[in-house]
Amino acid sequence: MALSDISHRLRALGANEAHVGRVLRHWVQARPLTDGKRKLEHYLPQAVREALPALMDELHGLATLVERHPGEDGSARLLVGLTDGQTIESVLLPRDGLCVSSQIGCAVGCRFCMTGKDGLVRQVTSAEIVAQVVLARRERAVRKVVFMGMGEPSHNLDAVLEAIELLGTAGNIGHKQLVFSTVGDPRAFERLGQGPVKPALALSLHTTKPDLRRELLPRAPRLTPAEIVEAGERYARETGYPIQYQWTLLDGVNDGEDELDGIVALLKGKYGVLNMIPYNSVPELPYRRPAWDKARDIARRLHERGVLTKLRDSAGQDVDGGCGQLRARSLDAPASMREARRAIPIAPAD
Repeated sequence: MALSDISHRLRALGANEAHVGRVLRHWVQARPLTDGKRKLEHYLPQAVREALPALMDELHGLATLVERHPGEDGSARLLVGLTDGQTIESVLLPRDGLCVSSQIGCAVGCRFCMTGKDGLVRQVTSAEIVAQVVLARRERAVRKVVFMGMGEPSHNLDAVLEAIELLGTAGNIGHKQLVFSTVGDPRAFERLGQGPVKPALALSLHTTKPDLRRELLPRAPRLTPAEIVEAGERYARETGYPIQYQWTLLDGVNDGEDELDGIVALLKGKYGVLNMIPYNSVPELPYRRPAWDKARDIARRLHERGVLTKLRDSAGQDVDGGCGQLRARSLDAPASMREARRAIPIAPAD
């Protein structure tokens, strides 16, 4: 289901643009249908009022909680069930953030990521993307949404941009607090600045070496790290938002002196920040997480050389929840176990 499908169904029942906006606003903000003395139904045509309970049940059913794995850092990794039986992952982040998935699987095939191990299964619809936010909001406040979960958002661009527009308008989330993360797809650079909601941009860099980038991200667009930074700089100047350059720190792979020199050459003086994230180790993959002291020293040295660097930790380290791992473990479990643990409910807002 796309967000446009919801609008079309409401209009077919006699709703005008204002009516559609009210329904979508209540849903995306996880507000109850009865809010004090004011009831949403008082502002809707009769046919819409009659259809509303079933429609809301359907919308809330787009994303259901299958498993919840809380971390000591205040985060929680969620395995989310979709109506066709597929699962995706969302992450509740500290300070009212949420990481959402835009695809089931991924076609980029990053060597260090479990999500792309089996390729792309299907796209996540715009309504399913928003439903992840609604699911989280039924538990706690969400004031920031990052598109850094399963999938490459630029490979599902229409759905992601449709979701971003609703979240940045009816969803009451600041435009800078919507973060579109990409490996550097030209289509994203072309379209992100054209809509009414212009999100912040995060670019997955991971290395300054073109050959190593092709090895680590085998099906990413054939842009060099320098070309990606150049495109990011244009977007940053256009929107006034600094670019978030993402660097997954892999022990012995992209943490050498040559990489540090390359980072300084690429990013010094640019309108952006380097988010350095020590790898969340996955037993099935050969890459390893560097020692925290080593990572901290790298970040300090880069900062001293003029590159604004923030050392971040991947949420949920203590629950072994690297992106794609929850879904992979769920698929490996026996069918009887998968069925028994599905659809753990969150108390509805209404």
